[in-house]
Amino acid sequence: MMIEDEYIRLIFGLKLKQIRTEKNLSLFGLAKLSGLSKSYLNEIEKGKKYPKTDKILLLSENLEVPYDHFVSLKLDKNLAPIGEILQSKILKEIPLELFGIKENNLIDIIANAPAKVNAFISTIIKIAQNYNLTRESFFLASLRSYQEAHNNYFEDIENDAEKFAKLYHINLSKRINSKDLEEILIEEFGYKIDDKELSKHDNLGVLRNIYIPKKKILLIDKNISEAQKTFIYAKELAYNHLKIKDRLYTFPWIKFENFDQVLNNFIASYFAGALIIPRKNLTEKLTNFFELENWRPLKLHQIIKSFNCSQETFYQRLTNILPKFFKIKNLFFLRFTHKENSPEFKLSKELHITQQQAPHANRKNEHYCRRWISIKTIQDLENSSKERATFGIQISSYENQKNEYLVLSSATPDPFKKAINRSVSIGMLLSPHLKKKLTFLKENTFHKNIVGVTCETCAVKNCTERIAEPTRLEKENQHKEIAKTVDNIINSYS
Repeated sequence: MMIEDEYIRLIFGLKLKQIRTEKNLSLFGLAKLSGLSKSYLNEIEKGKKYPKTDKILLLSENLEVPYDHFVSLKLDKNLAPIGEILQSKILKEIPLELFGIKENNLIDIIANAPAKVNAFISTIIKIAQNYNLTRESFFLASLRSYQEAHNNYFEDIENDAEKFAKLYHINLSKRINSKDLEEILIEEFGYKIDDKELSKHDNLGVLRNIYIPKKKILLIDKNISEAQKTFIYAKELAYNHLKIKDRLYTFPWIKFENFDQVLNNFIASYFAGALIIPRKNLTEKLTNFFELENWRPLKLHQIIKSFNCSQETFYQRLTNILPKFFKIKNLFFLRFTHKENSPEFKLSKELHITQQQAPHANRKNEHYCRRWISIKTIQDLENSSKERATFGIQISSYENQKNEYLVLSSATPDPFKKAINRSVSIGMLLSPHLKKKLTFLKENTFHKNIVGVTCETCAVKNCTERIAEPTRLEKENQHKEIAKTVDNIINSYS
């Protein structure tokens, strides 16, 4: 809820602006009428200043409005929705500053058309409720929009990671290991590392770590991989080096207080990725790889192995580097999870650079296309011994769409959830630019598969992977046929 003084100022300002507008007065006109300066009146209307009693009396007399009406917090029916919005937490929940929007500017927009804006906000809230949009998913959607607006590349964080490496004599041309980072955490920032406490609690199996700020103790799961440990340490170093105080204390998070914590978690994760997979090193390796005359998957695996990272961290890092240094901007990142023997595959993470490429998460509980390489790599993993990751690559050609994507995917078991497997994929729009950048991308280099988005919307005939009928597509076609028949009947009477 807004601070009371702030709320009172805003309500008075909104009332004054409404009354002035109803009387067809400009700010200049009201200034002439009341003897108050135009700039002072402007400050009042924006909620920055609250006039003293004598000034309110002056405005009351000149505008012929009762004094009690001015000082009352009761709003008329046109402004009442604004009062509800101002008193609610909605403007505080929305990370307006992230998109360069000031709260007062938004209030000004609302004040100019209160009924329409209130209806719009109410509609958004109802849509969110219908799609079970939680506070967490709202914040994550805001964060994704922020990443996409910057092509998921942040120069300042990249520079901070390189400055940190120079400051602590970390050789970015060599593979970084957890011991190097652990030493800095302990010696420089006074951390204590405990890998025994978490194993005492059976219900904490999903957590990789907990940070206890008062004691500077980092509780870490003793069973995590070397790559996961390195990433966790790198994130902790980011929080300290960047002096981030408002932060999350578990990984993965179990609760958060505000959007800043979600944003700071992203910043720390980005820093960790930039430190473990340095941009210069990765760019050089990718340049050499892209210049190969023939597709050599082993070479790509060697590049991934040269960094101390998980498959997911590497694929996510590609979404930073490809748009910036190779101008490959039409791409998407997906993470799917699957519980063994379940018919449902969940899209648990997504990022789209430049445009909303298919596929993206659906909110209708429909079945994702089983022809996607993202799902096939999970199926291949579950049919294997699971001793190593499974990889796949294909050109996905979307039914009834012009766009085709070169999609790389990798699947591994979830190390913290029993019988859960996941895949990470990166898809790049098949364009003349991509073909020019990837020398090995020739005709018939990769298998092409006709794919849909969901079974319920897919028109592919005789699909052996289909697990649901195209019910939504059939309903849409039925409506089109009805509309066509109605038009024909109407035209026949013309």
